[in-house]
Amino acid sequence: MNAPLEGRHALVTGGSRGIGLAVAERLLSDGAAVTLLGRDDAALAQAAAALAPRASSARVQWQAADVTDPGAIGRAFDAATRTFGPVGILVNNAGQARSERFDRTDAALWDAMLAVNLSGPFHCIQTALPGMLAAGWGRIVNIASTAGLAGYAYVSAYCAAKHGVVGLTRALALETAGKGVTVNAVCPGYTDTDIVRDAVRNISAKTGMDETRAREQLAQRNPQGRLVQPEEVAHAVAWLCQPGASAINGQSIPVDGGEIMVG
Repeated sequence: MNAPLEGRHALVTGGSRGIGLAVAERLLSDGAAVTLLGRDDAALAQAAAALAPRASSARVQWQAADVTDPGAIGRAFDAATRTFGPVGILVNNAGQARSERFDRTDAALWDAMLAVNLSGPFHCIQTALPGMLAAGWGRIVNIASTAGLAGYAYVSAYCAAKHGVVGLTRALALETAGKGVTVNAVCPGYTDTDIVRDAVRNISAKTGMDETRAREQLAQRNPQGRLVQPEEVAHAVAWLCQPGASAINGQSIPVDGGEIMVG
């Protein structure tokens, strides 16, 4: 089929840039109607405008909301549903990463990392899941990280949140296994996005290392010696949303060139 997701409504959080935008583009090409969700109205409008010519009809819209605010999420989902129908595909991509030594990690930083990276997916899933269960079909894909599968120094709060996303994925997958809804996580390694560009600037500022060298250092964590591209992550997400992926459930799939071997 040329449009295996035709008739499906996908909502992508953090959809205005990076991995989220790449995922939205790929799901559109597979026939889904797509809602971009994020906090920045201007960035969302720009992203939707860029995607619109690639859709065969008016199949892209945006809603502004902060994933840490359950009320705002509920209102945004309601508005999106009025246009494209119930959300059948939810991609929890919104996230933030802040680096700090553990002994300098205060409660505010800890709470902020868990709020956006773990509680955000929780709020979105709670909002979307009832409709999926009623329809007897759904796809939930959580963008976790290799930090959800291994430890990284100086990002303990981020690692804890992403490990939580992997645990949430596995637990919920068991609850929905017989109800037509699959729940999986995609775990990118260092990817060419704003988060990595911010990390490069932070490394440079704290160590005096040249930014080019800092970027190369992160790329070397990947055995392929490069940063993952957002489109590569989007390909994995789209595959999990396909009708043929109905037996893939509760998995955390690294997209990292072989950095993490899960066995």
